[in-house]
Amino acid sequence: MARLPPLNALRAFEAAGRHLNFRLASEEIGVTQGAVAQHVRALEATLNVKLFERLPRGLALTEVGRKFHAPIRRSFQMMSEATKEIQPEQAVLTMSLTPSFATKWFLPRLGLFTRGNPDLDVKIVASQELANFQSDGIDIAVRQARTPFGPGLSTDLLFPSRFQAVCSPSLMTGEHPLRTPDDLRHHVLLHDAHGLWTLYLDQVFQGKRNTKSRSMNFSQTSLVVDAALAGHGVALVSDFLIEEDVSAGRLCIPFNETLETDLGFFIVAPRQPRNPEYVNRMRKWLLEQGRAGKPDS
Repeated sequence: MARLPPLNALRAFEAAGRHLNFRLASEEIGVTQGAVAQHVRALEATLNVKLFERLPRGLALTEVGRKFHAPIRRSFQMMSEATKEIQPEQAVLTMSLTPSFATKWFLPRLGLFTRGNPDLDVKIVASQELANFQSDGIDIAVRQARTPFGPGLSTDLLFPSRFQAVCSPSLMTGEHPLRTPDDLRHHVLLHDAHGLWTLYLDQVFQGKRNTKSRSMNFSQTSLVVDAALAGHGVALVSDFLIEEDVSAGRLCIPFNETLETDLGFFIVAPRQPRNPEYVNRMRKWLLEQGRAGKPDS
């Protein structure tokens, strides 16, 4: 059997022959442009043939180069296909999450899951709407909703509904410091799509509050939290979503009054999921993280 040229040289030649450009070939295979050119020169010296014409703008294969490139390209394609065939396919779990839950709670913990489950890729679909598990290809979802759900779905309560007023530390001092709920009349109330400030104020003041506060409205809870962090007003948010910001001192809880409703966060999945092992693994992990509190640093 004839001695084969170095594999790296053949790889550089194959990529350069497709792109007819050393720079593009270098970007594809992850080496410098100079390294590609050096590999090609070494291959030409080994074979004692000229494979490329060096042109002012790119390259052109010589007649010998074209004859040599076709089987080399087929050989690399065959090696790629053979490698793919023997490797187990990476499993993918598709999750539907509300944007606020994804950014404020799930993503800070995602690294914990991936480190403990290297065989499972997670695809996140951020949407306010409850997914159609059949047509949308969703395996599991987390939703802020009220029970009951559909008969074909299994649900687990991840977090009960407890809302607290939170603000930037800057609002705890100044001309109108926040010390009691009555001080809210001097501040902007940051509303999300749930619109729960009215319930909260009715509960705190038992319907006897006469003065109104200014308001600012947002479509997502995560935007309300960001506005509170920036000092634009006071937000009313599920307590677990702001736990990390409060612990870090970025947000303050000015008073202890909480609002409890039937609007909880639930883990939702089909009773007969497509990938039961992966769905159960994610469900168990979510429940463990919900009990554990803030993520480890």
